[in-house]
Amino acid sequence: MEENKQNIIHIDIADEMKKSYIDYAMSVIVGRALPDVRDGLKPVHRRILYAMNELGLSPDKPHRKSARIVGDVLGKYHPHGDTAVYDAMVRLAQDFSTRYMLVNGHGNFGSIDGDGAAAMRYTEAKLTKLSVEMLRDIDKETVDYIPNFDETLKEPTVLPSRYPNLLVNGSSGIAVGMATSIPPHNLGEIIDGAVKMIDDPDTDIEDIIKTIKGPDFPTGAIIMGKEAIKEAYRKGKGRVTVRSNVEIEDIGKGKSAIIVKEIPYQVNKAKMIEGIANLVRNKKIEGITDIRDESDRNGIRIVIELKKDTNANVVLNKLYKHSQMQTTFSIIMIALVDGQPKVLNLYEMLRYYLDHQKEVVTRRTQFDLNKAEARAHILEGLKIALDNIDAIINLIRSSKNVAEAKEGLMKNFNLTDIQAQAILDMRLQKLTGLEREKIEEEYEELIKTITRLREILANERLLMNIIKEELIEIKEKYNDKRRTKISAKEDEIDIEDLIDEEEVFITLTHMGYIKRVPATTYTSQKRGGKGISGLSTREEDFVETIFTTSTHNYILFFTNHGKVHKIKAYEIPEAKRQAKGTNIVNILYLEPNEKITAVIPIKEFTEDGYLVMATKKGMIKKSELSQFDTLRKTGLIAISLKDEDELISVKLTDGKRELILVTVEGMSIRFNENDVRNMGRSAMGVKAINLDKNDYVVDMGLIEEGTDLLVVSENGYGKRTSLEEYRIQSRGGKGIKTYNISEKTGKLVGAKVVSDNDEVMLINTSGIVIRLEVKGISRFGRNTRGVRLMRIKENDSLASIAKVSDDIEE
Repeated sequence: MEENKQNIIHIDIADEMKKSYIDYAMSVIVGRALPDVRDGLKPVHRRILYAMNELGLSPDKPHRKSARIVGDVLGKYHPHGDTAVYDAMVRLAQDFSTRYMLVNGHGNFGSIDGDGAAAMRYTEAKLTKLSVEMLRDIDKETVDYIPNFDETLKEPTVLPSRYPNLLVNGSSGIAVGMATSIPPHNLGEIIDGAVKMIDDPDTDIEDIIKTIKGPDFPTGAIIMGKEAIKEAYRKGKGRVTVRSNVEIEDIGKGKSAIIVKEIPYQVNKAKMIEGIANLVRNKKIEGITDIRDESDRNGIRIVIELKKDTNANVVLNKLYKHSQMQTTFSIIMIALVDGQPKVLNLYEMLRYYLDHQKEVVTRRTQFDLNKAEARAHILEGLKIALDNIDAIINLIRSSKNVAEAKEGLMKNFNLTDIQAQAILDMRLQKLTGLEREKIEEEYEELIKTITRLREILANERLLMNIIKEELIEIKEKYNDKRRTKISAKEDEIDIEDLIDEEEVFITLTHMGYIKRVPATTYTSQKRGGKGISGLSTREEDFVETIFTTSTHNYILFFTNHGKVHKIKAYEIPEAKRQAKGTNIVNILYLEPNEKITAVIPIKEFTEDGYLVMATKKGMIKKSELSQFDTLRKTGLIAISLKDEDELISVKLTDGKRELILVTVEGMSIRFNENDVRNMGRSAMGVKAINLDKNDYVVDMGLIEEGTDLLVVSENGYGKRTSLEEYRIQSRGGKGIKTYNISEKTGKLVGAKVVSDNDEVMLINTSGIVIRLEVKGISRFGRNTRGVRLMRIKENDSLASIAKVSDDIEE
């Protein structure tokens, strides 16, 4: 007992617990949970890729059983549970978990609904082409090796990682006292950022942020707000809101459906649908009649059917608020730098990666140089041998053994041990003239290679250019389109600097389908032509509005309910000439039975500008333009309306113009804008024209000097009449006749104030568009019917007229 007491060491339990826990924590941090900043891999992923490479599972080879791969990883490098290794390998093979897959899986590798992968004995795997880039040049002493757990083999401490994998594929892990959550990014954007740093050493974090737009998740979706991304990139920490990508579709009978096409990253689709169903069951969200998952191999499609006359945007906002259709992604960019965990910003991550590449390419170049010099050394010996072949043959023949022959060669011909051995190993065929020439050529090529490799090692700029070229090569091979869209929040700057300013046509159909088409799509035609197909519309739908503007201008949308919405022209999705377009409810917040009746492009909200509005029942109102500068998402009241009245026309003025209103029965009235006093935004307005019982206003125009009034009828007839024939009257009168309506012409559908230099677009109810020069349309008196402007087929009629202006800002 006394002897044993001498071996007892007294230790404070608190100190021992502290020391042991710190050792454990560091083991988890360094050896399990955090990625290395250089290759973006945790030890388990690195060991999986290295073991697969050692097994020869390159992309051009057949798949191998996953159990075999896991067995190799466990037995050679990773003495942990087989489930941990297999689960890690499965994630590398899932297209919804990994942005650029590093393992090519064959078999059931799980689903976005949370289904697990099949057992490892059933599945097979091999490396992807991109994972080969992670391992490229590993056999050229580019990275350090350490003994494996039982010191029978060597394993790499890091992979060469020929592209910035940490940012490209991201990483997440929970260590002790810290966690990392690095989002995946677009390969092309990350490489562009790295190339920018190589080209310009003065590049800073702000320059990088301009190049790298934001995370690019494998499941797509939409990131709401750019400032949160920038803040996370600057500090290495932040949170971004990720929202499902949806469309609202009209499914007939007054019903609509929310179609979910992409969901946030790391969201379980089945659980998300179950959560929505529970919200409906608990009556937290009302208006939903059915939820169906129609997803297939082509992508996600979740259909949420709504009750008749339910506002889809209201339901959608509740879904974003209460379900996983909108989530937050925490960005914590912690990685191991020289074995120490550090919070890194975007610039630092790329800087550490480029430092790693400098070391990899330097060591590769040194390896190639050593190999080339060794070969050149042997070739120099062979050249000496060939020049003295007879003496060397005699020396070898007269030697008793190999050792004596080698010593004789080294002594008599001043050769090294390696050169002498190479001569002794030389075959007789090397003595032919052709083989001698080959040796000479190989030696000359080697000297050039050695010179170039030495230049690279001596010149850092040359070295960095090689890294740049190899990165660009990877980008050209593997880059793909960005999947995740980035949307600005209401209080953030628009993406206007990314949008080219160009003239565009905006078309809006009766059933609310809108699209943006470059103005160059339509070419001018002669009067009376059949026109070209403007767009493909649904049955019973037809085009109501078309106008030209700039992509950078604001567009004010006025509704039949007297509300106004404001967006930028480029926010309207671009479509081809014959495409149907996007339903306006995907862009604006509209109430049931509310539709767009007037649209006006605005360059800027000036202090001296006014908006003049006319209603179907002949009311008119003037308000300052500046009152419409700040708009809510749900729109603002632009004019208060009486029962059954509608807003039909809005004009931008300077407050001193003359106006002309035209009615469906061919009446018109011209009066001065000063007759209408300036009113508040929600005012009702005053009477513009005294209408007969069945008459109503179809359009309003601004008088210009030397211009005409162009009117068109529903059967394709029209004419222009000098505005001098229309005397100025007092507001509120009956007006005067402007068109001779007959059964042949039909009633008026529109009127425009035009000049000879103008062009107009005519559209019929079938969606056929014709562009006419005004100077080709004849002038007639007020009380006439004019000429045929567009041939109209039976059961068809003219739907709309729009003036085309060459001046976008007009």
